[in-house]
Amino acid sequence: MTFKEQRFKQIASNPNNADLVKASDEFFLETVKARYSYNFDWLGFPVIQYPQDLVALQEIIIETKPNLIIETGFARGGSSIFFASMQSLVFNDASSNTNVITIDISFNQECLGKVMSSRFGDRIIPIEGSSTDHQIFLKVKELATEFDSVMVFLDSMHTSSHVLQELRLYSKLVSPGNFICVMDTAIGYLPNAMHNDRPWSTNDSPLQAANKFLNENDQYMHRDDIDNKLLVSVARNGYLQRKS
Repeated sequence: MTFKEQRFKQIASNPNNADLVKASDEFFLETVKARYSYNFDWLGFPVIQYPQDLVALQEIIIETKPNLIIETGFARGGSSIFFASMQSLVFNDASSNTNVITIDISFNQECLGKVMSSRFGDRIIPIEGSSTDHQIFLKVKELATEFDSVMVFLDSMHTSSHVLQELRLYSKLVSPGNFICVMDTAIGYLPNAMHNDRPWSTNDSPLQAANKFLNENDQYMHRDDIDNKLLVSVARNGYLQRKS
């Protein structure tokens, strides 16, 4: 049995390991309480993601080679830097036609300035406004026509209605075989009491949006092998691949 075959066998067996699943779920719950996702940087920029999901995103980018990555939700800019740096590695050419479009309803200007003045700033296109605004979408759609491999990463407002609108819009831009990654679906697995100060909740989260989207759109499938691999992830049931 090859190394890859051994790996696939182990990943497929993970959901049947009750102790491992229980430990993963308990660890995830405690990390949410401890604001674990705020602990990390990518190339010196705060990246509010779990390391496990960054590894998964890296694998997806290596596999699908998107020369355009559309991101909703800028936060402090670390994920924009992550995507741009991964494109730089994959394409190995600073002058290649690769871009990251980052959309935010209101950018943190200090963070945006640092991102745009970084070595990856010329790859990043910031667009301010709501990701579900039709004019914003049309602007992104026009920019996307210049690229042949497009990936989407959703991490803005986490209510089900907002994410479902994003899915219905931006899924149209994803290239066959590529991904639309719905972050924070894990909200749907957490106790409701953990969302008291937020506009979203256990039953009103990206998880419900992703499930509804898959029920109405047969062009996409959920990659449960990614969940089985990571075990600890904010995007459980959120890695959606467009069928080739």
